[in-house]
Parts: sequence; structure tokens; C-alpha cells
Amino acid sequence: MAYIPQYGPGTSHVAENRRRQMNPTYNLEKVRDITDEDIVMVLGHRAPGSAYPTAHPPLAEQQEPDCPMRKLVKPTDGAKAGDRVRYVQFADSMFNAPSQPYQRTYAEMYRFRAIDPGTLSGRQVVEARERDMEEIAKFQLETEMTCPALGGLRGATVHGHSLRLPEDGLMFDMLDRCRVEDGNVIMHKDQVGRPIDKKVILGKPMSAEEAAKRTTIYRVDNVAFRDDPEVIEWVHRVFDNRTCYGFKPEN
Repeated sequence: MAYIPQYGPGTSHVAENRRRQMNPTYNLEKVRDITDEDIVMVLGHRAPGSAYPTAHPPLAEQQEPDCPMRKLVKPTDGAKAGDRVRYVQFADSMFNAPSQPYQRTYAEMYRFRAIDPGTLSGRQVVEARERDMEEIAKFQLETEMTCPALGGLRGATVHGHSLRLPEDGLMFDMLDRCRVEDGNVIMHKDQVGRPIDKKVILGKPMSAEEAAKRTTIYRVDNVAFRDDPEVIEWVHRVFDNRTCYGFKPEN
């Protein structure tokens, strides 16, 4: 019998959104286009058009000793070229953002290789070889995983994102990295708040109705956590097993 992965419990559309993002065989909807040059510009790690800095020579030139693991594990493009490691960090509003920190980590772990994600209460960072990291950032910014008004790049000074949304509907940002112009969210600073040479268009914000439909966040004014019995059942099961194991290993 073929194994069918289970990406998470729940019968609500919030639970289904979570499973869809985590399932690497599901093609998430692409809702906007952002050029490679613009991705490089808002990340701020190197100048657009410049070569990738390297941490070591390409793997093909290193003459490493024979190793069965090297034959089994195919290197990513970034590792193959010897790219240095760089990061992208996302912050997501608690107001029905399409994704959120733990969800981004789960999705990345299923969809990408050779990554090092880190999850905090209000932000999610992933480190990888530079060209691989740019691919990860582009995927999340262009697909239904991100609303440019409710989620975005915050390499520094994330705090305050969970406060109320300002009048323009954007997530609060102390460094003012994004603004709304002509109905589109534009980024005029990179992820750590440094001004960039041109405005990068991130696309139109989702309407409140669309955000509520696409979100992976349980909220009492949308789908309440306790209104999804299957989720409650599994949360309790995991909690009980983790708690009891230390006292009664036979359980």
C-alpha cells in the first residue's frame, strides 16, 4: 500500500490552506510576478547583476575524496557553485495573513532542500546558499503564501507588526519599507531598511474577504481554533504524549 503523507489535521478551509502550502506536489497559485532583479534588490545582499560571492570553490573543482553520500545526495545549485550562505526573513500580520512563521517553516522544509529555517513568534528566517535562498524568497513572494500588505520582508526591526493595521491596510512597519501607490504595494527600502535605487512593485493587497479565505491563521472572527475538532484532538494528543513520556516511558 502506498503511503499517503498527512500534512496536518483539520476539516476547515484554514486547515486545508495549511496542507496545500506544505504539500510539495501541490502547485500553489502564482498571484503576481516579481523580476529576479527586483528580488535581489529588496533582499539587499548583493548588487543586482553582480556575480554570486563564493565561500569555497565549486564542488567540481575541489577533488574531494570518494564518498557514497556525495553520490546519494545531489547538491543544490548554490552548493554546487560554492555560494556563500545568506538569509531572507518574513514577518506576517496576525490579521488573516496567508501564512505565518511556523507555517512558512513547515512549507519550506517540505518544498526545499539544504535550508536552515528559524521560527520565532512574529518572524521566520531561512538561511541557504544565496541563489537557492533567492529562489525560496521569490516563490513565497509570488504565490498565494504572501499578501504584500499582510506579509513581507523584514530582515531587521520586525516589532509592531501585530498591532492594528493602519488606514492603508499595510502591516505596521517602524522602518517604513512598504507603501501603497496607485493601488499597489511598493517597496522602496530593502529588507533591513536601506533605501534602494528604484521602487519595487510587490502587487495589489488582498481584499479582507480574500485574505480570510486564504489564511492559515485561526481567528475567532473567521475560523476559531476550537471550531475545528480534529485540530483540537491532535493538539491534545501531542501535548499529552509529550507530557507523559518523561514520566512513563512505556506510554
